[in-house]
Amino acid sequence: MPVNSILGVFAKSPIKPLQEHIDKVYDCASLLVPFFEATIAEDWDSAVTIRKKISQEEKEADFLKREIRLTLPVERTDLLELLTQQDKIANKAKDISGRIIGRQLLVPQTIQTPFIAYLQRCLDAVALAKEAINELDDLLEAGFRGREVDLVAKMISELDAIEEDTDDLQIQVRRQLFAMEAELNPIDVMFLYKIIEWVGDLADLAERVGSRLELMLARV
Repeated sequence: MPVNSILGVFAKSPIKPLQEHIDKVYDCASLLVPFFEATIAEDWDSAVTIRKKISQEEKEADFLKREIRLTLPVERTDLLELLTQQDKIANKAKDISGRIIGRQLLVPQTIQTPFIAYLQRCLDAVALAKEAINELDDLLEAGFRGREVDLVAKMISELDAIEEDTDDLQIQVRRQLFAMEAELNPIDVMFLYKIIEWVGDLADLAERVGSRLELMLARV
C-alpha cells in the first residue's frame, strides 16, 4: 500500500481510542500483582475487592472495544484483529482472578516468589505492548518513517525477547510445582497448572499485539 494511502487510512482510524483501550487493558492486567499479593497474605477480603476492580476495568475495556468496532470501516480487519488481541489480555486477567477467588486457590509458599517474578515478567510484555501502541500517533505524524519506526521495531523485538523469558520462567515454575505435587490437593494442582498457563497467555497475547502492529507497519 502506498505511503499516502496508508496515511489516509490511519488518519481516519480511531488511534486515540485504540490507545485508550490498551491503557485500560494494562490497568486491568496490572492489578493481578496486588491481587496475588493479597491471596499470598491470605487476605481474601482484599483479594475480592481487587478482583472487583479487575472486573470493572475489563468491562470498561469491553465498552471501549465495542465503541471502536462501531467506528471502524469494515475493511479494517488488521485494526480489528489488533483490538481483539488487546482485549483478550483484559479477559484473561479477569479469568485468572475469577478462578483464584472461586476456589480460594493459594499459590504454595515455596513457589510464591518465582511465581510473582513470572507474573511480573508477563506484565512487562503487556506494558511494552501498551508503549508500542501509544507510539502510533507519533508514527502517523512522522509519516511512518525515521526514528519512530525504528523505535517501534525495537519494542516489537523486545516483546519477542520478553515472551521467550516468560516461557523459560513458566517451565521453572511448573517444575517446582511438579516437585511438590504429592503434598498438595490434586484438584488444586490441576487448577494451579491452569493458572500458570493463563498467566503465560498474558505475555503471548502481548506478543501477538506486537506481531499485528509489525504486520501493519510492513505494509507501509
